[in-house]
Amino acid sequence: MSNLRVNHLLDTGTLSLRDVHCRGTCRHRSDEECMASTYLVFPYRGVYLRHVGTDQAVADANHVLFFNADEGYRVSHPVDGGDACLSLGLAPAVLEELAPGGLLRTGAKPVFRRQHQRIDPRAQALVALLRHSLVNDAIEPLEAEALLLTLASRSLGARTSHGPASTHARRRLADRVKLLLAGDLSRRWTLAEIGAEIGSSPVYLTQVFRQVEGVPLYRYHLQLRLARALDLVGRCEDLSALAADLGFSSHSHFANAFRQAYGRSPAAFRQFARPQTDG
Repeated sequence: MSNLRVNHLLDTGTLSLRDVHCRGTCRHRSDEECMASTYLVFPYRGVYLRHVGTDQAVADANHVLFFNADEGYRVSHPVDGGDACLSLGLAPAVLEELAPGGLLRTGAKPVFRRQHQRIDPRAQALVALLRHSLVNDAIEPLEAEALLLTLASRSLGARTSHGPASTHARRRLADRVKLLLAGDLSRRWTLAEIGAEIGSSPVYLTQVFRQVEGVPLYRYHLQLRLARALDLVGRCEDLSALAADLGFSSHSHFANAFRQAYGRSPAAFRQFARPQTDG
């Protein structure tokens, strides 16, 4: 059985979009792979590690990954459950026009200088909106193209994204925290518990994580849980149970956090995300 399942959602010549599901059966590094074109990859379920040379990046719903043309990489799944991503390919001229100066290296094909960067909640919401709309055949190609260009621009823009910073050792520490959080999204962690698992003091841990990711650890964890809600809410009958499953103290706590992040309630987004039926 193939480790990957690919669903082609859109291809207009200007851009293409694929929904890629990986079973994640291998916890160790895969054989080296590469892509012929450069892609922006938006994980929306699960987590994996992407290795390029000695560098690694945690692929979770808080990030966009840059898969550069002709650049070798390996993938590993230290957390069970596999992953799912939207993979966005843009025509080279479009990508060069959208990307801020300094983010791309010059050459025959546009390629990024870094592996990934963090995205904001509105970009996460666009990923979910586009996926649900295209899967449910509820959006015209022209509108989908416009929204995908908005997603790319927002994910690459300096005001709504954050590139990894700090030293190699501090980035690796932050990566260990991300994998710990992704392994049990429903757990209501304390700093002492995370510190004990990682082997670091709570103070140092919070300082390092904020330096690397640009947001407090608690907000990063909240954004991961809300992104999981975006994925699940379309097929969820009981929103209170979903809130409890994701570690929220109450339905109202969940609903308020969801509305603040995405601009609509979980119930409203659920109505949108479900397949439309005639009459």
